Amino acid sequence: MQPDPRLSGYLTRALSHEMAAVQQYLMQAKLVGLWGMAEMSKQICMDVQEELVHAERLMERMLVLGVPSNATLLPPVRTGRSVEEMWQINRLLEMEAIHIYEEGSQYCARIRDTETQTLFDEIMQDEIGHLGELERLLSIQLKGA
Repeated sequence: MQPDPRLSGYLTRALSHEMAAVQQYLMQAKLVGLWGMAEMSKQICMDVQEELVHAERLMERMLVLGVPSNATLLPPVRTGRSVEEMWQINRLLEMEAIHIYEEGSQYCARIRDTETQTLFDEIMQDEIGHLGELERLLSIQLKGA
């Protein structure tokens, strides 16, 4: 049985997005490390690990469904020229992730794929948490400016 092409598309988009986030956050961790912000670098590296877990979970589901686990061409990394700009860029990245998972979850509900819907919903909750944390950090950064 062939996997649902639309579901395959949502899974592939999600995986590509997670891999793009890994690449971007890892580059930002290294950048803030060069700026002398070792603690912030460690925190961003923890975010990298969480995004990798998301990618692994998506790949596992793709294997179960027989969907090729291909992340498409990743977008260019956007590091930002300041911490504030970095948080703003990452905020947009997380908002995009939430949108992908929300759409995917809604589609899964329509086709009654509860397992993939649950996966999308769980990762979406993590991304909502990331967004909240980024908004908190951005607020602190703006108050300090």
